[in-house]
Amino acid sequence: MTQQEHKKMGPDLALTQDETAELEKLVADVDRGGRSVAGVAGMVLFLVGIGWSLFQLWYASPLPFALNLGIFNDTEARALHLGIAMFLAYLAFPASKQSARDRIPIHDWLLALIAAFCGSYLFFFYKELASRPGIPTTMDVVVASMGLVLLLEATRRSLGAPMAVLAIVFIAYIFLGPWLPDALSHRGASLQRLVSHMWLTTEGVYGVALGVSVSYIFIFVLLGSLLDRCGAGNYMMQVSFALLGHLRGGPAKVAVVSSAVNGLVSASSVANVVTGGIFTIPLMKKAGYGGIRAGAIETASSVNGQIMPPVMGAAAFLMIEYVGIPYTDIIRHALLPAVISYIALFYIVHLEALKLGIQPMMASGKPKTFIQKLAGWGMGTAGTLSVMGLVYWIGVGVQAIAGDAAIWILLLLLLVLYVYLLKIAADHEDLPTDINVNTPVRPEPWPTVRAGLYFLIPIGILVWCLTVEVMSAGLSAFWAVVAMLFQMATQRPIIAWFRKQATAQPLRQGVSEVWTGLQEGARNMVGIGIACGTAGLIVGAITLTGLGLRMTAFVELVSMGNVLVMLFFTAAVCLVLGLGMPTTANYILMATLMAPVVVELGAQSGMVIPLIAVHMFVFYYGIMADITPPVGLATFAAAAISGEDPIKTGVKGVTYAMRTAVLPFMFIFNPMLLLIGIHSAWELVLVVVGSTVASLAFAAATIGWLRIKTSWLETVLLLLATFMLFRPDWFMDHVSEKYQSRPASELMQVVQNTPDGGNLVVQLAGMNLEGKDLQKTVAVSLPALPEGDQATGLAAASKRLSLAGLTVMAFGDTAQVASVAFGSSARRAGWEQGWDIEQVKVPHPDRPSEFWVFLPALLILFWVWIRQGVRMRRALPANPAV
Repeated sequence: MTQQEHKKMGPDLALTQDETAELEKLVADVDRGGRSVAGVAGMVLFLVGIGWSLFQLWYASPLPFALNLGIFNDTEARALHLGIAMFLAYLAFPASKQSARDRIPIHDWLLALIAAFCGSYLFFFYKELASRPGIPTTMDVVVASMGLVLLLEATRRSLGAPMAVLAIVFIAYIFLGPWLPDALSHRGASLQRLVSHMWLTTEGVYGVALGVSVSYIFIFVLLGSLLDRCGAGNYMMQVSFALLGHLRGGPAKVAVVSSAVNGLVSASSVANVVTGGIFTIPLMKKAGYGGIRAGAIETASSVNGQIMPPVMGAAAFLMIEYVGIPYTDIIRHALLPAVISYIALFYIVHLEALKLGIQPMMASGKPKTFIQKLAGWGMGTAGTLSVMGLVYWIGVGVQAIAGDAAIWILLLLLLVLYVYLLKIAADHEDLPTDINVNTPVRPEPWPTVRAGLYFLIPIGILVWCLTVEVMSAGLSAFWAVVAMLFQMATQRPIIAWFRKQATAQPLRQGVSEVWTGLQEGARNMVGIGIACGTAGLIVGAITLTGLGLRMTAFVELVSMGNVLVMLFFTAAVCLVLGLGMPTTANYILMATLMAPVVVELGAQSGMVIPLIAVHMFVFYYGIMADITPPVGLATFAAAAISGEDPIKTGVKGVTYAMRTAVLPFMFIFNPMLLLIGIHSAWELVLVVVGSTVASLAFAAATIGWLRIKTSWLETVLLLLATFMLFRPDWFMDHVSEKYQSRPASELMQVVQNTPDGGNLVVQLAGMNLEGKDLQKTVAVSLPALPEGDQATGLAAASKRLSLAGLTVMAFGDTAQVASVAFGSSARRAGWEQGWDIEQVKVPHPDRPSEFWVFLPALLILFWVWIRQGVRMRRALPANPAV
């Protein structure tokens, strides 16, 4: 059906079978490959996918070490991971749009087998390769060369031509180095050295990115696939519809909230758009938003699912390695920007409803006063928090009382809770699997919520293992997946048993869904695994040629040393690269090339930019490419549903996404938005409230509507208040200096007085690798001494520095960085061995709190609100009775 035919459709807004099939094909093409084959070929695809998932579960579990069986080292696991991914890439992804999708040609079978061997070469010959490092044989060179070529073709099939071309450009750069201009020239490399570096070591294809894919990404993607397969995605959609469907602009608000929650399940923008958009976009059109706005709202909310913890489009797990902080810290830093971004989008769709005069589509039941609504939400929130607190204290209490037996008691209690929640679900009808877009009826909120509470158990296990048990991200996800598999196999037969129905068929269906979920999880990982391998190839080219060192000089030249210009340049590069490569690969490349450069040039400008802030910056702008015309796949999916022009939909989506685009610039200069540098609960409250109000003010300014249409003066004032709330430090910096300088001789005294987790800030001076004398400001977080360590005074200060990765030598009134531990937080923060410590910077004692800036900002917003009220009253028609 053409777009024109779609627009001319009558009152029936539901998608036709053909349109739904086209959308499902789009998701399959993007996430799982376009082939759907039967017979022996289909069975091979199915079994290899299941085998891959089972291998990853085994690798993530504690069983190999407990049983001393099937233990794989990192390199072996990465090789198997890539070998299977390449095998499935050739079987699942056709060579071109014209290639058959219902069968697998013989040449694809041949390529798949060769690719699997080449990808797994390090696994098969690990001992032999380890015995002759750096001395590849003829067979090594041949296999590695074939592997590189086959990886590039697998990349073209699964990720598109742009990323494959980019990888080829970097390979060509390795060979052409001696003939390039001075700014880009290098010694070059032979074929033997190239393939050895890229394929026979962990410096290239089998580098950090592929290691993260093996250890973390696969298990979380599998968890999301299982949650979606068992019905959790539909449950979240139905709950959102029940809670918000009756509001003004309800379908748009459902799209925003369900996409945010669906971020827990799916890290795919396209899948998120299609899953919810087939219902919400027609409903938004019916409500009065129009096709372009409807598609743009769904796109903006779905793409932002990638910034919502805990999955975050796989970037969170890569940040663990690149930034060197625990997974729980990544979630903590990412949470506030993600939440306020969704709050702002929720407010945007509300303002659009006001502008368009959209009224609720359905009755909300018995009318309630504002006090009743507030009491209802308050009771709901209090009840949720009370249940969460009760679960926590029961768990902690059982552990304190039962000791080693606690795990069995907690599992028994969890099983009882699970069966009880299934009993509640069995007492009511199953939730519908869709929403009637022509005659929508709002479901009852509480019955809808309680019908699927058992879906929250695996998510609760994941959160418990991460935060309370402090397990690794991979092990936490493993236990959540185990719970999910058990739930999928048992939920249907237990519900049938409670309903006094036969259990054999539901049991078979549950087991079938387990196998299907395992296979779909593996298919969803093919593109990500290939992307991580190819991104490793590009990173390997950067390390082999020393391009990373040249980037600092290049970016400094382009930006002229201005940090703001440098950030705009970085954002532009992220957007351009994102047009042709997936978010994960975009993030890896930019994190390798640009993140260290931004930190370094910021330090040379006297700014302390946290490394996590830079990584979040490049990640945010990487996902923006899924919206940005002309390539954004999420936009094309939404336009296919709405029947509108994808370019116009993308342009409108960019307008809605501006509230997300501005956040990275804010948290680069104000890391408090990432919950960095907050020292009290009161500061936390102020940061959360201030940033939330700022995002709402910015949304109103960009939409041009608050209570009524804003004038140019009101828009300017809203933007000013936004900046004051996001960047109160900028205004306070003009009143008082943030830091006070102390001589280097007081370094140890400052270290002693710095609170646990506080930052040590110093100014360094030294010579870089190019022989240039530089000054830069760097910081490092000083950890607490281990429990039981009784060191005091200078000994305690030295130990705290050592824990941060630093050894400092004092020479009277001067001090020097003696060593910086490899991989330490100090190394990542830019500390340099052999450089002199010129000054120690401590917080200025007389500097007023920057939160005082909030008062005039709130007064400005209050004045705009009152002014709009006055304008509203003036615009009302005169009362004829007066």
